[in-house]
Amino acid sequence: MTEINLLRNSLKSFAGMSDDAFDLSEQHWQVREYKKGELYNDFQQVCKYLGFVVDGVFRTYYLDEKSGDEKNVFFYTHNQIVVSYASFINQVPCHFYTQAMVTSKVIYIHIDYLLGLYRQSHEWERFGRLIAEQASNVALNRTESLLFQTAEQRYIDLVSQHPDIMNAIPLYHISSYLGIQGPSLSRIRKRLSGKGSFNP
Repeated sequence: MTEINLLRNSLKSFAGMSDDAFDLSEQHWQVREYKKGELYNDFQQVCKYLGFVVDGVFRTYYLDEKSGDEKNVFFYTHNQIVVSYASFINQVPCHFYTQAMVTSKVIYIHIDYLLGLYRQSHEWERFGRLIAEQASNVALNRTESLLFQTAEQRYIDLVSQHPDIMNAIPLYHISSYLGIQGPSLSRIRKRLSGKGSFNP
């Protein structure tokens, strides 16, 4: 199945979009492959593209000013939207980096075309509202997970949302995302594997 047909099915599932509405956008989507380490969106750059991950893994991270360490905030994997949400929606410079962690492929659309679709179609306007709602929910859920969940709960949620990520990237990136050190992650994985019902 081609990338555009995969995207068509994704938008049907995500927003209940009809074929006629999707056809309005078809000419505006582009496919691009990103090499490992290549940036989808740079720090202080305004995000102009909304993408869907066809294959691969991306991360959003920032640099800790005190330690100089990279802190992972979000991951994006197969069939998920990759975008610097706040920067894209508000068209302001981004506070984060978004980077391909492995060779990855994305199908994406420029914001100018997307805004045109919003004006042209109520179905696309609804899509825009759903994107904004998702952006808000993703940010809120991430904040609440760090405040109220244990590292083990955050790990279980991560594996649920990104089932193949453990085999794709180094575990220190997982530790960074969870806000813990490597030995703590090892203990979590060992404890969960010992329960038998969870095998990440």
